[in-house]
Amino acid sequence: MSDPLPKTDRPTREEAEAAVRTMLRWAGEDPDREGLHDTPARVTRAYEEFFQGYEIDPKTLLERTFSEVEGYDEIVLLRDIRFESHCEHHLAPIIGRAHVAYLPRQRVVGISKLARVVDAYARRMQIQERLTAQIANTINDVLQPHGTAVIIESSHECMTTRGVHRPGVSMVTSQMLGTFRTNSDTRRELMAMLNRPAASEY
Repeated sequence: MSDPLPKTDRPTREEAEAAVRTMLRWAGEDPDREGLHDTPARVTRAYEEFFQGYEIDPKTLLERTFSEVEGYDEIVLLRDIRFESHCEHHLAPIIGRAHVAYLPRQRVVGISKLARVVDAYARRMQIQERLTAQIANTINDVLQPHGTAVIIESSHECMTTRGVHRPGVSMVTSQMLGTFRTNSDTRRELMAMLNRPAASEY
């Protein structure tokens, strides 16, 4: 589940900055030259931002729900949630979009919370398959809807800027739970909703 290490087990900021200086020297640079003098501190601050998901418990984001929905019992879909993550194998960026849907039983959650769950898991060292499953499983466990679906499309810089160098390639993963897995009609309805015009086109 990518649980964070206890803070007592983590290196200090000074140790982190020293590690960046070592990497600069290993790459053939002089960390003391003017342009790189503040780079270790900048990189450390950037890592705090990139990986702030380790400081968040995604389940707590979904704890507040609403029951006054006038009997609404159809699909709730939040499309095109842009996210930024990092591949755990090379620490290269993963840039993508997540589509998150659930079929509520009696209660719904604020839609911003769905986006926050995506970010909480994306801002960790990830592989896309695990990211997809974590988002879906958390929503399913906390909200206990009739079904949950998560589809992620993303570009992996570890593949486009190094290795096989294949720009323009996207990876798609999905996790279907509950009725989205067992009911083909519900799954088709979801896919039809995903193919409708974007909100900016209304």
